[in-house]
Amino acid sequence: MQLISYIAPSAPATRRPATGEEPFLRPEIGFTPQWYHRELGIDFGERWHIDPRYRGETVVAMRSLLCERFTRSDAASRFAESQPLDLLTGVFGACTVAGLYGLGIQYAADGWPVCEEGALAENRLAQIEPPDLADNAFFRRLLSQVDWIAAHRGRVTGYINWQGVLNNAMRLRGQRLYIDMAENPLEVRRLFDAVCTTMIEAAGMLYERQKRTGETVRFFTVSNCLVNMISPEMYAGQLLVFDQRIARKFGCIGVHNCAWNADPYLAAYARIPHVAYIDMSMDSDLRRARTLFPAARRAIMYPPTDVADKSTAEIGADLERIARDYGPCDIVAADIDVNTPDDKVHALLRWCEEISSAEWVNDLQDR
Repeated sequence: MQLISYIAPSAPATRRPATGEEPFLRPEIGFTPQWYHRELGIDFGERWHIDPRYRGETVVAMRSLLCERFTRSDAASRFAESQPLDLLTGVFGACTVAGLYGLGIQYAADGWPVCEEGALAENRLAQIEPPDLADNAFFRRLLSQVDWIAAHRGRVTGYINWQGVLNNAMRLRGQRLYIDMAENPLEVRRLFDAVCTTMIEAAGMLYERQKRTGETVRFFTVSNCLVNMISPEMYAGQLLVFDQRIARKFGCIGVHNCAWNADPYLAAYARIPHVAYIDMSMDSDLRRARTLFPAARRAIMYPPTDVADKSTAEIGADLERIARDYGPCDIVAADIDVNTPDDKVHALLRWCEEISSAEWVNDLQDR
C-alpha cells in the first residue's frame, strides 16, 4: 500500500491511499483559506469548523471554483469530485489534539485555526495523562459532527490532521519543550507518551465510527514539521520510538517532513516500519531518499514562493531534476496564496503532465 498527498479545498495537506495509477509526477495543489475567502467570500471562522452543513456548502463552492479555473488540467477531474463529499478533512486544522487537551482554539475568517501555545505548566508536565476520550467534551463534539455527516451524507469520508508527537507536544508545552528535552528527558518522555497515546486512541475511535458508514481507514500519517528544530540524535533517541509505535499500530504510515532538508533524519526515518509515504524539500539528497524508501510514494514539498516567483523555465528545470533523482513522486504545491497568478499554477501542472508522458519517462529510464 502507498499513500499520496491529499489537499482538500482550504484544508492543510494530509495523505490518502494511492490508487496505483498515479502519474510519474503527480501534482497536488492547495490554496490557502485566504485565497478562497477572497474569491468566494467564505468565512472560515468557528462555524466552518463546527457546522458540517455550512462546511459542505462551502466545499461544493470551492470545488466548483477549482474546476472552473483549472478546467484545462488533468487535475480538474479531481477538483470536480463531489461524491462522496469530504466534509471531515480540514476540521480544526492542525489543532485537534491541542483541543483534546483543553487548549483554546482561535478561528479566523480567512485563515486556519491556531491554538494558545505553551499552556502546560511545569507541575502538569510531571503529572500529565492522556485525556479520557469517552468523557472529553471536545472529542464528543467532533464525533457528533461525524454522526451528522453519516445521517445526512451516508459515508463519512475524510481525515483529521492528527499532526505528530513533537508538533503536538510543542503546542502543549511551548518553546520550553526544547529545553525540557535536554534537561528533563524523563518528564518529556511522559508527555510524548501521553500525546502519542491520545493520537492513537482518538484516530482508532474515529476510524471505527467511519467504518460503520462504509469508510475504512487503515493508515496514519505523522507531521514532523518541527523536526529540524532538534538534532537528529534527539529525534532518534526521544521521538523515533513513538513514530515506530504508531506505524506498528496501524500497519501503514505516512511521514510528513515538511519542506525541510531531510538528510539528517533519513537514517532514523528508515527505521520506521511500513512507511507508505514520505516527503521532504528538493534540497534533500533525493537519490539517497529514493534508495532508502523504494516502496513508499515519495513527495516533494514544492514551496509556494517558488511557484509564485520562479520563471516557468526554472520550475520546469526543478521538476525535471526531481523526476530524474526522485521519481516517481508527488509534487505538493501547498499554501498557494492570493498573490500567485493562475498561469503559474497552470505552468506547474503542464510540466508535470509533460514529464509524466511516456516519451519523457522512457527517455529518463534509458539514460
